Amino acid sequence: MQGARVREAESARESLVVRFGPECPLKLDSGISLSPFQIAYKTYGRLNADRSNAILICHALTGDQHVASVHPVTKKNGWWETMVGPGKPIDTERYFVICSNVVAGCMGSSGPSSIDPATGQPYGLTFPVITIRDMVRAQAMLIDHLGIDTLFAVAGGSMGGMQVLQWAQSFPERVFAALPIACATRHSAQNIAFHEVGRQAVMADPEWRHGRYTVEGTSPHRGLAVARMGAHITYMSDAALHRKFGRRFQDRTNPTFSFDADFEVESYLRHQGSSFVERFDANSYLYLTRAMDYFDLAAEHDGVLANAFRNSPTRFCVVSFTSDWLFPTSESRAIVHALNAAGARVSFAEIVTDKGHDAFLLDEPELFAIIRGFLDGAARARGLV
Repeated sequence: MQGARVREAESARESLVVRFGPECPLKLDSGISLSPFQIAYKTYGRLNADRSNAILICHALTGDQHVASVHPVTKKNGWWETMVGPGKPIDTERYFVICSNVVAGCMGSSGPSSIDPATGQPYGLTFPVITIRDMVRAQAMLIDHLGIDTLFAVAGGSMGGMQVLQWAQSFPERVFAALPIACATRHSAQNIAFHEVGRQAVMADPEWRHGRYTVEGTSPHRGLAVARMGAHITYMSDAALHRKFGRRFQDRTNPTFSFDADFEVESYLRHQGSSFVERFDANSYLYLTRAMDYFDLAAEHDGVLANAFRNSPTRFCVVSFTSDWLFPTSESRAIVHALNAAGARVSFAEIVTDKGHDAFLLDEPELFAIIRGFLDGAARARGLV
């Protein structure tokens, strides 16, 4: 049953799909050309006559294209439905919103769970390693397919924010406004370490079978659940965990003197792990965490971040959160300093909250007001009615 649920998460149900044949390969940073491949995506709102109101939303590590619609596997609301929709800060009555599942994902875009046409079996670990820049190249091909020359805005948080920054660096003339939220221009050693622990949890599961679990009819759901539990702790702050759970027992008043989930926080993490494996592919988790680890926007510019944005025409709004210890405000300030040095238009906001890294996904009125105001100003500058 577990394997069946994982296979269900690899489909592109209730999404649009564009397929690129051998004549349109995706050229990867690894030197490999991926072909054929496909991108699954969702759209919301309507593209205006001059195709100038399109906003691309880039999802985070465990997100997907269902940004503002019911998820076909979990039946839950979209992961950013607080932000995207009619009358919301990213207003689908005004903007045409696009969100695609990244390459190496597991909700319809080509990834390790996809069928390799050369073998007729899932790629597994034979799928090429993907970078953030590869994800953006694939998104650019999708935008070309949709006949859009310039995006009004690109927005996203965490890994999505990395994609926003890469868009602004790779295609500056195609991005009018950029909203990188709770992110950095490269992963810290600590973040790489957290990801490695998660990957090792997956690979230590005997059901992982060196990435061939689908072919062999197994599922490393225990290892993936542990990886999710560990990662989820980094998305919250100590204050948020204390406020939500404290040291309260779960459905009891005294300890059981066992290794059951005595505490509420233990039960919560176990639920997070078990629900995650129903919608996510273990190999995709390995690939996407590795893509984040490899991200380093200044690497090709002799380590000088400002050179990555030199003379950029894009206007930026960078947002961080005081309690985000995964991507602390110092990382966002480094982005702002580099943009200032490059002569780019940039505004910056640090939001005071105890909600941690996940604050960008939650009910955060100040964030809503900032994004609404930034987009309104950008729309006036672009002449959007």
